Amino acid sequence: MIDQNSRGQGSNRLLGKVAFITGAGSGIGEATARACAHQGAAVAVVDVRREPAERVAGEISAAGGKAVALVADVRDETAVKAAVDATVHSFGSLTTVFANAGINGMQCPIEEMTIEEWHATIDTNLTGTFLTVKHSIPHLRAAGGGSIIITASVNGTKTFSLPGYSCYSTSKGGQAIFGRMAAGELGRWDIRVNTICPGAIRTNIGERTYRRNLEAVRWDIKMPDRNPPHLGRSADPSEVADLVTFLASDESIYITGAEILIDAGATILRG
Repeated sequence: MIDQNSRGQGSNRLLGKVAFITGAGSGIGEATARACAHQGAAVAVVDVRREPAERVAGEISAAGGKAVALVADVRDETAVKAAVDATVHSFGSLTTVFANAGINGMQCPIEEMTIEEWHATIDTNLTGTFLTVKHSIPHLRAAGGGSIIITASVNGTKTFSLPGYSCYSTSKGGQAIFGRMAAGELGRWDIRVNTICPGAIRTNIGERTYRRNLEAVRWDIKMPDRNPPHLGRSADPSEVADLVTFLASDESIYITGAEILIDAGATILRG
């Protein structure tokens, strides 16, 4: 793995940007918070868990970056609005939003899923994205425009064959559709909206993954030994962060409404 400090386009790529990143206490969110700070942005490290948010923000600050730790459950509209407002209060504006917080939730046959299990995933992944974007818009507009990036997935956008993923995939497909609709609506204010669709990533999302009776809905699909075909391994979160910082930067100024795969070709083999 390449050291994050040697990646990207140098420490001034995002100079003057203010980034609001949800799910930033671990995984893709943490890697992106560090990358944004390294490239010059001030970063709001937002997580539902206080300790990881404070750890990441503290380490960014100790390395000479600008960061603030904020605690918010993205399902809670009051908490999301307060976190967005606190970011603007801390750094003076908002230019970049990474709606990244998400869970796998329960994976089980549709007929066995409870309404509580359904809402836990939909409310975090899809409603959380809506609330994050909704309360960011006034500040992005006031800044004269900006970039919104949404973390969806290959599941629900490109692949539909994993057992028990009906709820998760629905939430991720909904995020992608929401992103395209938002891009069309917000373009008049020079606010870009793009969606990334990662494949397998080495994160701790499995800690909030639950499985029940998947054998009943499993298909016997044999994949090749080298999967994904390019590199043959899961991605490091920093490799996804490279894509996010590009979409946050002015280098991607003409890109909006895009759904960008980052899966090393996995969906070429499994669609």
